[in-house]
Amino acid sequence: MIDNISKPLASISLDLDNLWSYLKTHGDLGWESFPSYLDTFVPLVLDVLDELGLKITFFVVGQDAALEKNHDVIRLIVEKGHEVGNHSFNHEPWLHLYPKDQIKTEILQTEQYIQKITGQKPVGFRGPGFSWSPQLLEVLVENGYVFDASTLPTYIGPLARAYYFLKSDLSAQDKEKRNKLFGGFSDGLKPIKPYYLQLMSNEKIMEIPVTTLPVFKTPFHLSYLVYLSSYSKLLMLFYLELALQMCRTFKTGLSFLLHPLDLLGRDNVRELGFFPGMNFDSAEKQRIFLQVMKRLLTRFRLTNMSTFADFISHNSGLKTRKCPSA
Repeated sequence: MIDNISKPLASISLDLDNLWSYLKTHGDLGWESFPSYLDTFVPLVLDVLDELGLKITFFVVGQDAALEKNHDVIRLIVEKGHEVGNHSFNHEPWLHLYPKDQIKTEILQTEQYIQKITGQKPVGFRGPGFSWSPQLLEVLVENGYVFDASTLPTYIGPLARAYYFLKSDLSAQDKEKRNKLFGGFSDGLKPIKPYYLQLMSNEKIMEIPVTTLPVFKTPFHLSYLVYLSSYSKLLMLFYLELALQMCRTFKTGLSFLLHPLDLLGRDNVRELGFFPGMNFDSAEKQRIFLQVMKRLLTRFRLTNMSTFADFISHNSGLKTRKCPSA
């Protein structure tokens, strides 16, 4: 057993993607009325996190924060001691195609709604669908953000995108707009460990990648583990143990990602049956969730992302990389 003092610090975050945002990205009708499962999901996940004694970061979509019907559950996140981050206003994975002024509107509009509801100003951002651009980072720096968490360093993004397109009825034009959804092969070349990105202005911002398996760069977020479980529980557990061991061996600052569909099953949201892992009901997903999180707790001290960012900025000697121009 590893004692708590010797455990490395790790961050946990949850992208609070809503039903309408998944339908929109998938090209399905009906998303414009903003159907939601937040009133079901948020109390559920907060209870499970309380059971585990965890405080994490929720990346909130601005459009959800703008709707009064969601205010109580979003406010409850902060009342329960969790952090809120910025996940853009319209949750469009083609955010990287926007000019800087439109990105600024996405960021600031979301920030204003979140701060009005919760009293908490976001200090971190994650792009929808891991959408990322130098212009985005410039907006974040200019508005006092501490970290970005929009990169997923994996080679299999194009495969995930191909599967997504296969399961959709998107037009050729819509597919072109989404042609960087989940990233490209070159994303596998990006670092796994946190680092600073230096902009053309010489300003810097911390980048905290979503952790992938060291060396192999295959995903290590909970949705991927649920996907593996749909084939074999033993395979999932083997992969989990391998990932945990490799993260410790390579001293990788773990940033572990969650999504609502890690807990919501086919009995909750039948409209999203096209997602991998939706052959499970919610009770089975909650069992997987608890099993994985309890295993993480044996290896890491888990915290929210701003606490993690503050710790590594003072203790990890982060490297600085020049931000690509495009």
